[in-house]
Amino acid sequence: MPTSETGPGLPAPIDRKRQPSGDEARGRAMRAAIGLIAEKGTAGLRMSDIAARAGMSTGHILYHFGKKDRLLLEVLVWSQTDLWARFQQAADRAASPAEKLDLFVRFYLPRHQGDERYALWTQVLAQRHDETGRRILTELLDGWDERLDAILREGRDLGHFADVDLPEFTVRAVAMLSGLAEDVMFGRSRWQQASAHAFALSALERELRPAPPGPCPKAG
Repeated sequence: MPTSETGPGLPAPIDRKRQPSGDEARGRAMRAAIGLIAEKGTAGLRMSDIAARAGMSTGHILYHFGKKDRLLLEVLVWSQTDLWARFQQAADRAASPAEKLDLFVRFYLPRHQGDERYALWTQVLAQRHDETGRRILTELLDGWDERLDAILREGRDLGHFADVDLPEFTVRAVAMLSGLAEDVMFGRSRWQQASAHAFALSALERELRPAPPGPCPKAG
């Protein structure tokens, strides 16, 4: 992650006469928040820390986001948008639905214990949300389902995957991945010696493997 010229981890000096505005300020604040979440998690994240890292005043941060909960929600949206863009770039280069499924699992699961993106999800989901916040979170959650559904439909239509009940399979698949993600974030010892990604992909592929063709009927 890029750092300022003042050195890694050091806050940029605040020039209160030249505070960034609009999209620039919001982007700077969200990049600062992501960096701090990676370092100290979300529980210890303070608006003043974000302001210092972003080279902005705390008042300017509060002006754009109002409160920490709103900032975290917007950072989550920003993070997911970036993640989906990178997933789509990789999926566009994939040679088959099976490769896209592999990518989906890889992008869904946390990269390691303490993954900042999953830590942010945990923090935001634990908050109390108004109708707007719940709508935003629902759209993010549904976005994963929709991407998996599209992969499954493509694989089924090409004959690469079995003809499963897509809505039911998607619900079970995402639930399994979410459970594995919690295990990884918690640090369960089983995933220190084995790959959660390989385990999940193998389980999904077993169900999606097309049945072998039956014997040709004998001529009467």
